[in-house]
Amino acid sequence: MEYWSSGYTQSQLDDAQERYCLRFPPDLIDLFLDRQPADGYDWSVENPRIRAMLAFPMDMLLFDVEHGWWLDWGERPSKVEERKEVVSRALAAAPALIPLCSHRFIPEVPCLTGNPVFSMHGFDTIYYGSNLQNYFEREFGDSRKVPLGNICRRIPFWSDLAEEHHIKWI
Repeated sequence: MEYWSSGYTQSQLDDAQERYCLRFPPDLIDLFLDRQPADGYDWSVENPRIRAMLAFPMDMLLFDVEHGWWLDWGERPSKVEERKEVVSRALAAAPALIPLCSHRFIPEVPCLTGNPVFSMHGFDTIYYGSNLQNYFEREFGDSRKVPLGNICRRIPFWSDLAEEHHIKWI
């Protein structure tokens, strides 16, 4: 199975970052200039799949708060709109997640090499790679044989969600 296809031009990456109001970390830019995941997202054009995945964290958390609540947010509001507001405020303060493949994301901030990769599906958010290289070794290799790196950079909100799991299910 071929995991990689040809990379993008710098101009395509610049256009993608402008189109989606994102800033790719340097290691993601270096990777995308060289190659891209064959089953990843096409950043060279306006892509409804990318738009959907940029909305995915909000959609999944809104779904999950109907069945549970993250205790760090305090008391669970009784009204749907109030719960939505809590989630919206939390995500507005959190770094944006850049979709890589499926529901795997790298945070936009800090815009540095070495950000962890998260597997994000609502409250079920975990570290899936200690950095971009570790992620792809685990994703395209045997994740049982490629351990998660020892140190994962702490990312506001996402690391708390991945590590804490102070979720109360109702």
